[in-house]
Amino acid sequence: MQIKISKIEPTTNIMNIIIMIFMKRSGVMAIKIFIDQGHNPTGFHNTGAVGQGLFEQDITYQVGVYLAELLNNDPRFDARLSRPTADTVLGTNNATSLAERVRLANTWPADYFISIHANASVNPAANGTEVYIYRRYTQANWLAEQVLDGIVETVGTRNNGVRVNSSLYVLRRTNMPAILVEMAYISNPSDAEKLRDNQFGFANGIYKGILRYFGFA
Repeated sequence: MQIKISKIEPTTNIMNIIIMIFMKRSGVMAIKIFIDQGHNPTGFHNTGAVGQGLFEQDITYQVGVYLAELLNNDPRFDARLSRPTADTVLGTNNATSLAERVRLANTWPADYFISIHANASVNPAANGTEVYIYRRYTQANWLAEQVLDGIVETVGTRNNGVRVNSSLYVLRRTNMPAILVEMAYISNPSDAEKLRDNQFGFANGIYKGILRYFGFA
């Protein structure tokens, strides 16, 4: 596993290298997390919401990159991205774009699936973070609770709770615990400012939630 130096303290990197060596010698496998950056680049099918001069697909791309760096700097995890580059386009229409994200996660196969999105509403006062799951009382439910708390504590968004939506394709067709994170409302001025200026904070909040879920923090 490659160790990247990115927004991580040097002492943390030394400890991670030690942990990685121990894991390899003991045969412990890293936890595989598939990060789905919602939507496709501007100008293609399956693009996201637009608000306050921001494009959802640009925000989700960068937050996903930050989250993957955090996870891949931690030898306990192995992360992959649905959009490894800013110009990656998945599928040929909305339906096949979603199907390709699920296919990539299932064929890896990932242990967990995290889809990253920004919300939008016709009501500009709507704000906050919510995390969607397929059903209650599952591993996805427990992960969603920790990720939600991590984002709210780190970025300062309102906690809108964990919500069930069994119609979401990426939640019902993945073969592993899956959550869909609506980080904040791109249509709300205060939330949009956070989405614009603190993308690393959102990634770090998700990462903290993952650590807590596994009992690592």
